Amino acid sequence: MSIVQIQIPDSLQKSLYDLASRDGISIDQFISTAIAEKLSALMTENYLNERAKKGSRLKYEAILAKVPDVEPESYDRLPNV
Repeated sequence: MSIVQIQIPDSLQKSLYDLASRDGISIDQFISTAIAEKLSALMTENYLNERAKKGSRLKYEAILAKVPDVEPESYDRLPNV
């Protein structure tokens, strides 16, 4: 484990304390989870961008053209459509 010291506004610290208390976890655990969530989101975005670069619009449209143009089953319909 590493120790990181940061300065944050008092209002942010109060919100942090309140939310961590409400969830029954320590501030350290709350911050660690928040960092992990942010890193995961950024890494996922990077991964999807890299995958998108390898994609082909022509191949996508060719596959999509093979899908039959039929009404969906009743259980698969969107509400109010």
